[in-house]
Amino acid sequence: MQMDKLGQYRRLAGVDAIARRCFTNNSFDGILTMVGVIIGSYVAGLLNARIVLTTGLATCMAMGVSGGWGAYVSERAERRHQLQELEHAMLRDLQLTEQARASRFAVWVITTVDGLSPLLSGSIVLIPFMLSGSLITIQQAYASSLVIALALLFGLGVFLAKVGRDGVIRSGMRMVVAGLVCVVMSFLLSSGSSR
Repeated sequence: MQMDKLGQYRRLAGVDAIARRCFTNNSFDGILTMVGVIIGSYVAGLLNARIVLTTGLATCMAMGVSGGWGAYVSERAERRHQLQELEHAMLRDLQLTEQARASRFAVWVITTVDGLSPLLSGSIVLIPFMLSGSLITIQQAYASSLVIALALLFGLGVFLAKVGRDGVIRSGMRMVVAGLVCVVMSFLLSSGSSR
């Protein structure tokens, strides 16, 4: 398929705004979920990087499948509904039109973005645990993962600031504060349950 055709489908189906929302929401979820896994593992005294990594990756994969599957089912239903309403208004079948192709394209793009965002963002947070034992200690892996998570959150805030023409630092810090709230809540919850 030609790039100009894909661009046409993107514009026709309004994919960009929806994909941006899916990307930021699901990346945010992936990062904060990994923060919860990391804090819970740390408070539990887990010193085996492989277990933290396996648990984190399994969680990322589950979020990716859940996000992608949910996005596919809901976006497909919404797009079909819109197309049927348009067909009803125009009194004709639109299944072989550019509008229908753009709609199907949008479903796949949004499904892919929705599914991959938490998987990728969460996996990035877990990179220090991949290096633990050979290059860094488990304690350094915990600390590095949290730093990476906060840096990714700041980056998401910057991205949103660019989209919404907002203050870059303020938007980045807003996301970091959300991450720190998650750290504190995870720590308090994990500390209470480990007693």
